[in-house]
Amino acid sequence: MKRQDGLKFDFGNTKIRGVNLGGWLVLEPWITPSIFEATPDNVVDEYTLCQTLGLSQAGSVLQSHWSSWITEGDFAEMAKYGLNFVRIPIGYWSVSPLAGEPYVQGAYDYLGRALDWADAQGIKVMIDLHGAPGSQNGFDNSGRRGDIDWTQGDTISQTHTALNKIRDDHASHPAVAAIELLNEPMGSSLDMDTVRQFYMDGWGSLDGSNVAVTFHDAFQGVNSWNDWGSGMWALMLDTHHYEVFDSGSLQMGVAEHLSTACSFGESMATNNKWTIAGEWSGAMTDCAQWLNGRGVGARYDGSMSGSSYIGSCDGKYSGTVSGLGAADYQNIKSFISAQISAFEKAAGWIFWCWKNEAAPEWHFQNLTAGGLVPQPLSSASGC
Repeated sequence: MKRQDGLKFDFGNTKIRGVNLGGWLVLEPWITPSIFEATPDNVVDEYTLCQTLGLSQAGSVLQSHWSSWITEGDFAEMAKYGLNFVRIPIGYWSVSPLAGEPYVQGAYDYLGRALDWADAQGIKVMIDLHGAPGSQNGFDNSGRRGDIDWTQGDTISQTHTALNKIRDDHASHPAVAAIELLNEPMGSSLDMDTVRQFYMDGWGSLDGSNVAVTFHDAFQGVNSWNDWGSGMWALMLDTHHYEVFDSGSLQMGVAEHLSTACSFGESMATNNKWTIAGEWSGAMTDCAQWLNGRGVGARYDGSMSGSSYIGSCDGKYSGTVSGLGAADYQNIKSFISAQISAFEKAAGWIFWCWKNEAAPEWHFQNLTAGGLVPQPLSSASGC
Protein backbone atom coordinates (compact mmCIF):
# COMPACT_ATOMS: atom_id res chain seq x y z
CA MET A 1 0.00 0.00 0.00
CA LYS A 2 1.24 3.48 -0.82
CA ARG A 3 -0.76 5.73 1.51
CA GLN A 4 1.23 8.85 2.37
CA ASP A 5 -0.47 10.15 5.53
CA GLY A 6 2.04 11.76 7.88
CA LEU A 7 5.15 10.92 5.87
CA LYS A 8 7.91 13.51 5.53
CA PHE A 9 8.56 13.03 1.81
CA ASP A 10 6.14 12.90 -1.11
CA PHE A 11 7.25 9.48 -2.30
CA GLY A 12 4.39 9.15 -4.74
CA ASN A 13 5.12 12.33 -6.68
CA THR A 14 8.73 13.37 -6.02
CA LYS A 15 11.61 11.23 -7.24
CA ILE A 16 14.22 10.17 -4.71
CA ARG A 17 17.62 11.40 -5.90
CA GLY A 18 20.22 10.41 -3.38
CA VAL A 19 23.61 9.09 -2.39
CA ASN A 20 24.80 6.53 0.13
CA LEU A 21 27.28 7.57 2.78
CA GLY A 22 29.06 4.27 2.33
CA GLY A 23 32.29 3.55 4.17
CA TRP A 24 31.65 6.16 6.87
CA LEU A 25 29.89 4.58 9.86
CA VAL A 26 30.41 1.04 8.52
CA LEU A 27 33.91 0.43 7.17
CA GLU A 28 34.52 -1.24 3.82
CA PRO A 29 38.13 -1.94 2.77
CA TRP A 30 37.58 -0.91 -0.85
CA ILE A 31 36.11 2.48 0.07
CA THR A 32 38.93 3.46 2.45
CA PRO A 33 41.85 1.14 1.65
CA SER A 34 44.28 3.43 3.51
CA ILE A 35 42.76 2.36 6.83
CA PHE A 36 43.36 -1.30 6.04
CA GLU A 37 46.70 -1.10 4.25
CA ALA A 38 48.32 -0.28 7.59
CA THR A 39 47.06 -3.56 9.11
CA PRO A 40 47.89 -7.28 8.70
CA ASP A 41 46.29 -9.22 5.85
CA ASN A 42 43.81 -10.93 8.19
CA VAL A 43 42.09 -7.58 8.81
CA VAL A 44 39.27 -7.75 6.27
CA ASP A 45 36.34 -5.90 7.92
CA GLU A 46 35.45 -3.66 10.84
CA TYR A 47 35.26 -6.60 13.26
CA THR A 48 38.78 -7.85 12.57
CA LEU A 49 40.14 -4.30 12.49
CA CYS A 50 38.88 -3.64 16.01
CA GLN A 51 39.87 -7.12 17.17
CA THR A 52 43.42 -6.82 15.83
CA LEU A 53 44.19 -3.22 16.74
CA GLY A 54 42.48 -3.25 20.12
CA LEU A 55 40.15 -0.72 21.68
CA SER A 56 42.59 2.16 22.04
CA GLN A 57 44.26 2.07 18.63
CA ALA A 58 41.11 1.16 16.72
CA GLY A 59 39.25 3.87 18.59
CA SER A 60 41.80 6.45 17.52
CA VAL A 61 41.64 5.31 13.88
CA LEU A 62 37.86 5.28 13.78
CA GLN A 63 37.30 8.56 15.60
CA SER A 64 39.65 10.26 13.16
CA HIS A 65 37.78 8.68 10.25
CA TRP A 66 34.26 9.44 11.52
CA SER A 67 35.11 13.08 12.21
CA SER A 68 36.63 13.77 8.80
CA TRP A 69 35.19 11.44 6.14
CA ILE A 70 31.76 13.11 6.07
CA THR A 71 31.24 16.66 7.34
CA GLU A 72 28.53 19.29 7.23
CA GLY A 73 30.09 20.65 4.07
CA ASP A 74 29.35 17.43 2.22
CA PHE A 75 25.63 17.95 2.74
CA ALA A 76 25.83 21.47 1.34
CA GLU A 77 27.55 20.09 -1.75
CA MET A 78 24.92 17.36 -2.12
CA ALA A 79 22.16 19.98 -2.06
CA LYS A 80 24.04 22.03 -4.67
CA TYR A 81 24.01 19.01 -6.98
CA GLY A 82 20.25 18.59 -6.63
CA LEU A 83 20.21 15.61 -4.27
CA ASN A 84 17.25 15.33 -1.92
CA PHE A 85 18.07 12.10 -0.04
CA VAL A 86 20.93 10.35 1.71
CA ARG A 87 21.01 6.75 2.85
CA ILE A 88 23.18 6.34 5.92
CA PRO A 89 24.41 2.80 6.67
CA ILE A 90 24.92 1.95 10.35
CA GLY A 91 25.81 -1.35 12.01
CA TYR A 92 23.87 -2.94 14.86
CA TRP A 93 27.07 -2.84 16.95
CA SER A 94 27.03 0.95 16.88
CA VAL A 95 23.37 1.12 17.88
CA SER A 96 22.94 -1.74 20.35
CA PRO A 97 26.34 -3.37 21.05
CA LEU A 98 26.59 -6.97 22.19
CA ALA A 99 28.78 -8.10 25.08
CA GLY A 100 32.08 -9.69 24.13
CA GLU A 101 32.42 -8.13 20.69
CA PRO A 102 35.47 -5.98 19.84
CA TYR A 103 33.70 -3.14 18.02
CA VAL A 104 34.57 0.43 18.94
CA GLN A 105 31.67 2.67 19.96
CA GLY A 106 31.00 6.21 18.74
CA ALA A 107 29.56 5.99 15.23
CA TYR A 108 26.00 6.38 16.48
CA ASP A 109 26.78 9.88 17.74
CA TYR A 110 27.79 10.89 14.22
CA LEU A 111 24.52 9.56 12.85
CA GLY A 112 22.70 12.06 15.05
CA ARG A 113 24.88 14.90 13.81
CA ALA A 114 24.31 13.89 10.19
CA LEU A 115 20.54 14.14 10.63
CA ASP A 116 20.89 17.76 11.68
CA TRP A 117 23.27 18.49 8.80
CA ALA A 118 20.81 16.97 6.35
CA ASP A 119 17.88 18.87 7.78
CA ALA A 120 19.73 22.16 7.47
CA GLN A 121 20.09 21.51 3.72
CA GLY A 122 16.55 20.25 3.14
CA ILE A 123 17.79 16.71 2.53
CA LYS A 124 15.85 13.69 3.79
CA VAL A 125 17.50 10.62 5.31
CA MET A 126 17.02 6.89 5.10
CA ILE A 127 18.66 5.25 8.11
CA ASP A 128 19.85 1.86 6.88
CA LEU A 129 20.65 -0.98 9.30
CA HIS A 130 23.55 -2.28 7.25
CA GLY A 131 24.82 -5.06 9.47
CA ALA A 132 22.94 -7.53 11.68
CA PRO A 133 24.25 -9.82 14.43
CA GLY A 134 25.75 -12.95 12.93
CA SER A 135 25.98 -11.28 9.48
CA GLN A 136 23.01 -11.45 7.16
CA ASN A 137 25.09 -11.94 4.02
CA GLY A 138 28.71 -12.80 4.85
CA PHE A 139 29.99 -9.63 3.18
CA ASP A 140 32.53 -7.30 4.80
CA ASN A 141 29.91 -4.56 4.64
CA SER A 142 27.85 -6.42 7.25
CA GLY A 143 30.65 -5.77 9.72
CA ARG A 144 31.99 -9.31 9.65
CA ARG A 145 32.97 -11.22 6.53
CA GLY A 146 32.48 -14.98 6.42
CA ASP A 147 29.65 -17.14 7.70
CA ILE A 148 25.99 -16.13 7.49
CA ASP A 149 24.67 -16.75 11.01
CA TRP A 150 21.88 -14.19 11.18
CA THR A 151 18.56 -15.88 12.18
CA GLN A 152 20.52 -18.22 14.49
CA GLY A 153 20.12 -17.94 18.27
CA ASP A 154 18.96 -14.52 19.44
CA THR A 155 20.16 -12.63 16.37
CA ILE A 156 16.71 -11.65 15.08
CA SER A 157 15.55 -10.30 18.44
CA GLN A 158 18.88 -8.45 18.76
CA THR A 159 18.27 -6.91 15.33
CA HIS A 160 14.83 -5.74 16.40
CA THR A 161 16.40 -4.21 19.52
CA ALA A 162 18.70 -2.12 17.33
CA LEU A 163 15.84 -1.09 15.02
CA ASN A 164 13.65 -0.09 17.94
CA LYS A 165 16.41 2.09 19.36
CA ILE A 166 16.81 3.80 15.97
CA ARG A 167 13.04 4.32 15.95
CA ASP A 168 12.91 5.69 19.48
CA ASP A 169 15.92 7.98 19.03
CA HIS A 170 15.46 9.23 15.48
CA ALA A 171 12.14 8.40 13.76
CA SER A 172 10.66 11.71 14.93
CA HIS A 173 13.58 13.74 13.55
CA PRO A 174 12.33 16.00 10.74
CA ALA A 175 15.00 14.71 8.34
CA VAL A 176 14.28 11.00 8.83
CA ALA A 177 11.85 10.00 6.10
CA ALA A 178 12.67 6.28 5.89
CA ILE A 179 14.20 3.47 7.92
CA GLU A 180 15.54 0.36 6.19
CA LEU A 181 14.98 -2.81 8.21
CA LEU A 182 18.11 -4.58 6.95
CA ASN A 183 20.55 -4.24 4.08
CA GLU A 184 20.94 -7.16 1.68
CA PRO A 185 19.92 -10.28 3.59
CA MET A 186 21.16 -13.18 1.49
CA GLY A 187 17.85 -14.82 0.68
CA SER A 188 19.44 -17.82 -1.04
CA SER A 189 21.20 -18.76 2.22
CA LEU A 190 18.34 -17.93 4.59
CA ASP A 191 14.85 -19.25 5.16
CA MET A 192 12.72 -16.73 3.31
CA ASP A 193 9.71 -17.35 5.53
CA THR A 194 11.91 -16.18 8.41
CA VAL A 195 13.03 -13.13 6.45
CA ARG A 196 9.44 -12.22 5.56
CA GLN A 197 8.36 -12.58 9.18
CA PHE A 198 11.27 -10.37 10.27
CA TYR A 199 10.15 -7.75 7.77
CA MET A 200 6.54 -7.97 8.92
CA ASP A 201 7.49 -7.63 12.58
CA GLY A 202 9.84 -4.77 11.77
CA TRP A 203 7.10 -2.98 9.90
CA GLY A 204 4.80 -3.48 12.88
CA SER A 205 7.34 -1.87 15.20
CA LEU A 206 7.72 1.13 12.88
CA ASP A 207 4.05 1.52 12.00
CA GLY A 208 2.89 4.93 13.17
CA SER A 209 6.42 6.38 13.15
CA ASN A 210 5.77 8.50 10.04
CA VAL A 211 8.61 6.92 8.09
CA ALA A 212 8.59 4.81 4.94
CA VAL A 213 9.46 1.29 6.07
CA THR A 214 12.07 0.12 3.61
CA PHE A 215 13.03 -3.49 2.96
CA HIS A 216 15.57 -5.02 0.60
CA ASP A 217 14.45 -7.59 -1.96
CA ALA A 218 16.83 -10.17 -0.38
CA PHE A 219 18.16 -10.87 -3.89
CA GLN A 220 14.87 -12.57 -4.75
CA GLY A 221 14.29 -10.40 -7.80
CA VAL A 222 12.89 -6.91 -8.22
CA ASN A 223 9.36 -8.14 -9.01
CA SER A 224 9.17 -10.89 -6.39
CA TRP A 225 7.41 -8.95 -3.61
CA ASN A 226 4.16 -7.77 -5.22
CA ASP A 227 2.14 -10.52 -3.53
CA TRP A 228 3.55 -9.71 -0.08
CA GLY A 229 2.65 -6.93 2.33
CA SER A 230 -1.09 -6.61 1.86
CA GLY A 231 -2.46 -4.10 4.35
CA MET A 232 1.01 -2.83 5.31
CA TRP A 233 1.12 0.84 4.34
CA ALA A 234 4.17 2.97 3.53
CA LEU A 235 6.30 0.03 2.37
CA MET A 236 9.26 0.83 0.14
CA LEU A 237 11.14 -1.87 -1.77
CA ASP A 238 14.89 -1.38 -2.08
CA THR A 239 16.58 -3.23 -4.93
CA HIS A 240 20.29 -2.94 -5.73
CA HIS A 241 21.31 -2.85 -9.37
CA TYR A 242 24.91 -3.61 -10.27
CA GLU A 243 26.17 -4.97 -13.57
CA VAL A 244 29.62 -6.07 -12.35
CA PHE A 245 29.30 -9.03 -10.00
CA ASP A 246 29.03 -11.87 -12.50
CA SER A 247 31.05 -12.71 -15.59
CA GLY A 248 28.04 -12.41 -17.90
CA SER A 249 27.47 -8.78 -16.92
CA LEU A 250 31.16 -7.98 -17.20
CA GLN A 251 31.30 -9.27 -20.76
CA MET A 252 28.58 -6.91 -21.95
CA GLY A 253 29.39 -4.01 -24.21
CA VAL A 254 28.37 -0.47 -23.31
CA ALA A 255 25.15 -0.58 -25.34
CA GLU A 256 24.10 -3.79 -23.60
CA HIS A 257 24.88 -2.30 -20.18
CA LEU A 258 22.59 0.63 -21.00
CA SER A 259 19.86 -1.61 -22.37
CA THR A 260 20.01 -3.82 -19.27
CA ALA A 261 19.62 -0.79 -17.00
CA CYS A 262 16.67 0.49 -19.01
CA SER A 263 14.93 -2.89 -18.82
CA PHE A 264 15.52 -3.02 -15.09
CA GLY A 265 13.90 0.38 -14.65
CA GLU A 266 10.88 -0.81 -16.62
CA SER A 267 10.60 -3.80 -14.28
CA MET A 268 10.86 -1.59 -11.20
CA ALA A 269 7.98 0.51 -12.50
CA THR A 270 5.60 -2.47 -12.60
CA ASN A 271 5.71 -3.01 -8.83
CA ASN A 272 2.80 -2.22 -6.52
CA LYS A 273 5.10 -0.64 -3.90
CA TRP A 274 7.36 2.38 -4.10
CA THR A 275 10.53 0.89 -5.52
CA ILE A 276 13.99 2.45 -5.51
CA ALA A 277 17.40 1.43 -6.73
CA GLY A 278 18.94 1.98 -3.32
CA GLU A 279 22.41 1.09 -4.56
CA TRP A 280 23.97 1.39 -8.03
CA SER A 281 27.08 2.93 -9.54
CA GLY A 282 28.80 4.00 -12.72
CA ALA A 283 30.92 0.85 -12.75
CA MET A 284 31.05 -1.55 -15.67
CA THR A 285 33.95 -3.51 -14.17
CA ASP A 286 34.69 -4.99 -10.73
CA CYS A 287 38.26 -3.70 -10.93
CA ALA A 288 38.27 -1.34 -7.92
CA GLN A 289 40.83 -2.49 -5.35
CA TRP A 290 39.24 -4.92 -2.86
CA LEU A 291 35.74 -4.34 -4.23
CA ASN A 292 35.13 -8.06 -3.81
CA GLY A 293 36.91 -8.13 -0.45
CA ARG A 294 40.42 -7.55 0.81
CA GLY A 295 42.76 -10.06 -0.77
CA VAL A 296 40.15 -11.06 -3.35
CA GLY A 297 40.86 -10.19 -6.95
CA ALA A 298 38.57 -9.10 -9.76
CA ARG A 299 36.56 -11.16 -12.21
CA TYR A 300 37.24 -8.67 -14.98
CA ASP A 301 40.99 -9.25 -15.22
CA GLY A 302 40.87 -12.88 -14.07
CA SER A 303 42.65 -12.20 -10.78
CA MET A 304 39.76 -13.63 -8.74
CA SER A 305 40.01 -17.35 -8.16
CA GLY A 306 37.92 -19.25 -10.69
CA SER A 307 37.47 -16.32 -13.06
CA SER A 308 38.75 -15.81 -16.60
CA TYR A 309 40.31 -12.70 -18.15
CA ILE A 310 37.85 -10.32 -19.82
CA GLY A 311 39.86 -7.10 -19.94
CA SER A 312 42.51 -5.00 -18.23
CA CYS A 313 41.93 -3.23 -14.92
CA ASP A 314 44.54 -0.58 -15.67
CA GLY A 315 43.22 2.79 -14.47
CA LYS A 316 40.28 1.16 -12.70
CA TYR A 317 42.06 -0.74 -9.89
CA SER A 318 42.76 2.65 -8.38
CA GLY A 319 42.73 6.17 -9.68
CA THR A 320 40.62 9.28 -10.04
CA VAL A 321 37.79 10.53 -12.21
CA SER A 322 40.15 13.10 -13.73
CA GLY A 323 42.48 10.26 -14.74
CA LEU A 324 39.89 8.39 -16.79
CA GLY A 325 40.54 7.99 -20.48
CA ALA A 326 38.25 9.61 -23.05
CA ALA A 327 36.38 6.38 -23.86
CA ASP A 328 35.83 5.50 -20.21
CA TYR A 329 34.70 9.04 -19.49
CA GLN A 330 32.01 8.97 -22.16
CA ASN A 331 30.89 5.41 -21.41
CA ILE A 332 30.49 6.01 -17.67
CA LYS A 333 28.71 9.31 -18.34
CA SER A 334 26.21 7.56 -20.64
CA PHE A 335 25.72 4.69 -18.20
CA ILE A 336 25.00 6.99 -15.27
CA SER A 337 22.53 9.09 -17.24
CA ALA A 338 20.70 6.01 -18.51
CA GLN A 339 20.42 4.52 -15.04
CA ILE A 340 19.01 7.72 -13.56
CA SER A 341 16.39 7.91 -16.28
CA ALA A 342 15.64 4.19 -15.82
CA PHE A 343 15.23 4.26 -12.06
CA GLU A 344 13.07 7.38 -12.19
CA LYS A 345 10.47 5.31 -14.03
CA ALA A 346 9.90 4.01 -10.48
CA ALA A 347 10.41 5.94 -7.22
CA GLY A 348 14.03 6.95 -7.75
CA TRP A 349 17.57 6.09 -6.81
CA ILE A 350 20.41 6.36 -4.29
CA PHE A 351 23.92 6.08 -5.76
CA TRP A 352 26.65 4.03 -4.08
CA CYS A 353 28.51 6.01 -2.91
CA TRP A 354 29.11 9.70 -2.24
CA LYS A 355 32.90 9.33 -2.07
CA ASN A 356 35.78 6.87 -1.80
CA GLU A 357 39.55 7.01 -1.88
CA ALA A 358 40.45 5.48 -5.23
CA ALA A 359 37.51 3.96 -7.13
CA PRO A 360 36.49 6.53 -9.76
CA GLU A 361 33.50 4.59 -11.15
CA TRP A 362 31.90 4.74 -7.69
CA HIS A 363 32.68 8.33 -6.58
CA PHE A 364 29.53 10.45 -7.02
CA GLN A 365 31.08 13.62 -5.66
CA ASN A 366 33.95 13.59 -8.15
CA LEU A 367 31.90 12.13 -10.99
CA THR A 368 29.51 15.06 -10.67
CA ALA A 369 32.25 17.66 -10.36
CA GLY A 370 33.90 16.10 -13.41
CA GLY A 371 30.78 16.39 -15.56
CA LEU A 372 29.82 12.69 -15.71
CA VAL A 373 26.55 13.10 -13.77
CA PRO A 374 23.85 15.14 -15.51
CA GLN A 375 23.19 18.59 -14.10
CA PRO A 376 20.42 19.24 -13.50
CA LEU A 377 19.61 15.67 -12.56
CA SER A 378 16.26 16.02 -14.31
CA SER A 379 18.11 16.21 -17.63
CA ALA A 380 19.16 12.56 -17.44
CA SER A 381 18.32 10.57 -20.53
CA GLY A 382 19.06 7.28 -22.20
CA CYS A 383 15.99 5.17 -21.44
